[in-house]
Amino acid sequence: MSSFKTLFDTYNWDDTLASIFSKTEDDVLRALSNTKRDLEDFKALLSPAAKPYLEQMAQLSRNLTKKRFGNTIQMYSPMYLSNECQNICTYCGFSMTNKIPRRTLTDAEILKEVAYIKSKGYDHILLVTGEANKTVGVDYFNNALQLIRSQFSNITIEVQPLLQDEYELLIENGLYAVLVYQETYHREEYKKHHPKGKKSNFDFRLDTPDRLGKAGIHKIGLGALFGLEDWRADSFFTALHLKYLQKTYWKTKYSISFPRLRPHSDGLEPKVEMTDPDLVQLICAFRLLDEDVELSMSTRESEVFRNNIVNLGITSISAESKTNPGGYAVAPESLEQFEISDERPTEDITAMLKSQGLDVVWKDWANNWQD
Repeated sequence: MSSFKTLFDTYNWDDTLASIFSKTEDDVLRALSNTKRDLEDFKALLSPAAKPYLEQMAQLSRNLTKKRFGNTIQMYSPMYLSNECQNICTYCGFSMTNKIPRRTLTDAEILKEVAYIKSKGYDHILLVTGEANKTVGVDYFNNALQLIRSQFSNITIEVQPLLQDEYELLIENGLYAVLVYQETYHREEYKKHHPKGKKSNFDFRLDTPDRLGKAGIHKIGLGALFGLEDWRADSFFTALHLKYLQKTYWKTKYSISFPRLRPHSDGLEPKVEMTDPDLVQLICAFRLLDEDVELSMSTRESEVFRNNIVNLGITSISAESKTNPGGYAVAPESLEQFEISDERPTEDITAMLKSQGLDVVWKDWANNWQD
């Protein structure tokens, strides 16, 4: 049965990158003037030739976002359930080789964390774990969903890739969305950064969104970790993946995230730097490619950057995030997966958003009708 891999294998990384860098000013102007843009337009908007047109891209991105999403921005909170992991990943603080205390939250601890998050007003939650099938597998996820589903209108997970029937089980028990980042679409570089563990299987991870689509998930989140390889090529393949999924699983919603490599306990320096203007260019390029896709911004980014990007295309944002299990109320001192940059409390973030004319949305969908 065909999957995104069939399409992906028809592309060459080096040829794709060369194609992006070959785009001219005329290609950029054509992309900006088009009302419907394709992947060749996207390449032009990613290219160095587009840099002089960043202000124009930003204005178009802002206008499209307002047209489609109005003045709203969705708030969500990540909650880390476990830092146990069976993978070696060069960029992650939870990597199996890192000598850190490991912790997986109990039911009582999960509820204590949830109580804190709910006290801040959140109704959308993202559950995150390391990849350790034996301790935090499907049974653990299913139990967590049943434990907290009455507390939230939207539950998303970011965990190890699962099988289609496992996703179907979790959907039945309240799962709304899954985030699964390829990290990098460069097959050889991917192997260097994932030398051991189930995550080292590039193709299994690449096919995960297909399994999600077949399982009937409401929303799939895609992205690459910028810094592992050239951000322009990784962004093109993310967009290629998005367009394939939208065509194949057209009932499903999609989101794109933009994580840049952040410091952690075993620090990895970025191979390719992605500057702030580069990230603005990318966010605007995605909005110009697709006015319906949700674009998300985490607390990896600085206060100043987040303050300036929220009106240019972003539709969801996290605040006061903790990237360690129990980080809100149970064990605030435990080791984080990575260092966050924007540490402002939720109240300060919402005040900033409101000062920019944005309506903060805590809840935009409820699954009560399914119960």
